Amino acid sequence: MNFNDYQQKANRTLAGNEHVLTNLSLGLASESGEAIDLIKKYTFQGQDLDKVKLQHELGDVLWYLSQIALWADIDFDDVATSNLQELAKRYPQAKK
Repeated sequence: MNFNDYQQKANRTLAGNEHVLTNLSLGLASESGEAIDLIKKYTFQGQDLDKVKLQHELGDVLWYLSQIALWADIDFDDVATSNLQELAKRYPQAKK
């Protein structure tokens, strides 16, 4: 599956309203916080890293990112491609 397919398929679960961008932005912050909390507990509290929960939270973050991009009429494939191009410029010495 490519990112644009994901973006379109994920959109069927978005309930639209007049505050959709605010809802998406707050959801992104919230889900990012849940992923960060799992990492914090692993790093600083000696807990095992729950990869199943982390994968779930990362999926939620991906959903919110994809829907913000869709709201702004930005193909998610383009987000990924331009990010990789930027990383190549920033880190030209990195292995391909």
